[in-house]
Amino acid sequence: MAFYECLGFAVEERFTTGMTLACWLAGPAGRLELIQVPLPRPAADAFGDEHYVGYYHLSLEVAEPLTAVLERLGAALAAHDQPLDVLLPPQRQTIGPQTYEIAFIRDPDGLPLEFLYPLGPAGGGHG
Repeated sequence: MAFYECLGFAVEERFTTGMTLACWLAGPAGRLELIQVPLPRPAADAFGDEHYVGYYHLSLEVAEPLTAVLERLGAALAAHDQPLDVLLPPQRQTIGPQTYEIAFIRDPDGLPLEFLYPLGPAGGGHG
């Protein structure tokens, strides 16, 4: 929960489902549900396995350049004794008619998260 609180989410509700603890977190991207599984298996490596099928990553659009976002997130995580695990450092990518600055990090359970910072129409941009 502390990891996602560093991303701007806040605990909205805590509850149990059978033997598992769960919570809803509300934030800038809507609502997340986190579940604590008593005997978890490691998450699949969706980012590193080119044949992986299924949930790939959560994508969050941010309102400032990614270097600042990652610096702030790294400092907030360090305060909780958690490292910032960067899978892909900030870089430009054109998706359709839009150019973004993108970066990927990994959450404490190994799931990839993508940050998108809009730079403008493809071929233009700022930053």
